[in-house]
Amino acid sequence: MNRVVVTGLGAVTPVGNNVTDTWDAVVKGKSGVAPITHFDTTDYTTKIAAEVKGFAPQPYLSRKEARRLDPVIHFAVSAAGQAIADAQLESSPSIDPNRVGIIIGGGIGGMQTMIEQHSKLVARGPSVVSPFFVPSILTNMAGAIVAQQHGFTGPNFAVTSACATGNHAIGTSMLMIRHGQVDVVVCGSAEATIISMGIAGFGAMRALSTTNDDPEHACRPFDLNRDGFVMGEGAGVLVLETLAHAQARGARIYAELVGYGSSADAYHLVAPEPEGKGAALAMQRSLDDAQTKPDEIDYINAHGTGTQLNDVIETKAIRTVFGDAADSLAVTSTKAVTGHLLGGASAIEAVISVLAVVNDTIPPTANLTTPDPECDLDYVPLTARETRVQVAMSNGFGFGGHNASIILRKADLD
Repeated sequence: MNRVVVTGLGAVTPVGNNVTDTWDAVVKGKSGVAPITHFDTTDYTTKIAAEVKGFAPQPYLSRKEARRLDPVIHFAVSAAGQAIADAQLESSPSIDPNRVGIIIGGGIGGMQTMIEQHSKLVARGPSVVSPFFVPSILTNMAGAIVAQQHGFTGPNFAVTSACATGNHAIGTSMLMIRHGQVDVVVCGSAEATIISMGIAGFGAMRALSTTNDDPEHACRPFDLNRDGFVMGEGAGVLVLETLAHAQARGARIYAELVGYGSSADAYHLVAPEPEGKGAALAMQRSLDDAQTKPDEIDYINAHGTGTQLNDVIETKAIRTVFGDAADSLAVTSTKAVTGHLLGGASAIEAVISVLAVVNDTIPPTANLTTPDPECDLDYVPLTARETRVQVAMSNGFGFGGHNASIILRKADLD
């Protein structure tokens, strides 16, 4: 069975339009949350979000192409372009385009385009609906465009499982590579739902923070005073390939992807199973897949949304799986900085977890000033921690009870 390594990274996030700026902000605990500028929030209970800032999709999409496509595609194609360039795929003569796959998912798809075109239909009739409406809302279209741009003709599809999407895309890619179906996969996920309908919908569920007067501190995972998640947007993309293929072409290897586990709560539309059984099962399966013991994990990038239910239940799940080893774990949520990218969340958190392993640095849980007694793990509050990170786990748990965990190991490949 082929070993799988990470050779490229790309990111578009509320704290940086590339990997370097994103990592720098995450390590510093510098929040990307601010008052919403995408639309007028006068009548909305929540008026804050973590918007992508100063972003243009060029050079990955022309201005003409960008006008026709939803922002979620802009984010995904740009992050994929960064990752492909970082991995130097196109400059490697040994690359067989028939054996390069693409799995780029998303939680909701082109929501902004859907709302805009529906408004046109209602106001002016069907003749004004854009011919690019349908392709612009499809979740699979980002992967299709990346394939067209780079000529990669291997397997190409999207996955969607709410906030677990990124980990499912990464894990599925790993399985395809392990079993020899492809040599390389460009994988990840994206989301762009900071629009009126997105904020209204999640607000109606009372899932969003309403700390409008202090945006930078609004997202407070594991804190006693947390009051909901803060919506983010953007994309994270990784290039995975077989170890042998990467070594043969002299690629830089960031880390080895060694484990993937998934499960379903089979419990509720949006609430996690109260004891965290589904989350625990996904983590345990990733450990089993990686042939890794609980006490070998140094760091968990938690799902850690900052909602009352999620943070307590994830803590329970970690204690279930790790037992006594849980007290030696560093567990952080980087959503305090990036906001919750929904379908894009676990992909960008996978990128961050790779960099934690590479740099032997655990990002902090920003804004954690008043610990919740029910959240009793080492959450690395406020300040990053420089320490050996040999093995890291990253969790993604989505609405519908979809759970997925991945495990990354330092690239000690001798």
